[in-house]
Amino acid sequence: MSPAPDHPVVHLQGAALRFGERTLWSALDLDIAPGEFVAILGPNGAGKTSLLRVLLGQAQLSAGTVDVRGTVGYIPQQRALDKSVPLRGRDLVGLGYDGERWGLGIRGRRERRIAVDAALAQVGAMSFADGSVGTMSGGEQQRLRVAQALASDPAVLLCDEPLLSLDPGNQQLAVSLIERRRRRFGTAVLFVSHEINPILPYVDRVLYLVDGRFQIGPTREVMTSEVLSRLYRAPVDVIEVRDRLVVVGGD
Repeated sequence: MSPAPDHPVVHLQGAALRFGERTLWSALDLDIAPGEFVAILGPNGAGKTSLLRVLLGQAQLSAGTVDVRGTVGYIPQQRALDKSVPLRGRDLVGLGYDGERWGLGIRGRRERRIAVDAALAQVGAMSFADGSVGTMSGGEQQRLRVAQALASDPAVLLCDEPLLSLDPGNQQLAVSLIERRRRRFGTAVLFVSHEINPILPYVDRVLYLVDGRFQIGPTREVMTSEVLSRLYRAPVDVIEVRDRLVVVGGD
C-alpha cells in the first residue's frame, strides 16, 4: 500500500540542512501521507537522525520549508535503562502524554490515566506496567518506549533506529507493534534504520541518503545495484536471498 499524499501529514519542500561547509542534504521535496511507512536509510553521518530532529523542531532547516500536521510521537534508539532509574513502566509512558501539558488538574489526570492505559494495552504491556523499568528486559523496555510514543495519539511516528541492540525476536515484536498502530489508526511512520530487512514487508517508500545525495521511491526501485552505485559513487551490488535484500559494497 502506498497512500496518495493528497493531504500530507509531513511536507518538505526545497529542504536543506547544512553544518558549516558540509551539506547533509538539499533540494529535498517529500510529502508523506497518513498511514504511509517510509524507511530512511543510508550510512552513518548521512543525516537520517538529523532529518527526524528537523521534524521534531529540534533543528532548523538551512533552506526550504517543513510542515508537520498533527501530534508527533518519537521512539528513540534502544538503550538499556539503569537499574537505579526510579520509574515504573506507566510513569515512563506517561512522560509521552505530558509533552508540553502543565497543570493537568483532576480531569486532566483522569484523561492522562486513560491515555496511558490505552497506550500500554496497544503494546501488550499492562502486565508489567507497574514494575521498575530498570529491572525489565530490553524487549520490555522497548515496548514501553513504543507505548510512550503512542500515548499522545500521534499522527506521525518518528522511529530512530529503534531495533538496535534487540535480538531478532524483539526486533520483530517492536516492528509489529508499530505496524499495528499504523494499520489501525492511519499513523504515518518514518523509520530510520541501517537494516531494511526487519521492516521490508511494511515499507511503502524508501528515502536513501548518501553524502548529500538521495533517492526516494518504492523499495524495489531504490534498493537496486544501479541506484545505490550511483548514490555511493562506487560499485554496489544488491542481491535478493530468501526474501531478504543483501547490499554488498558501499558503507
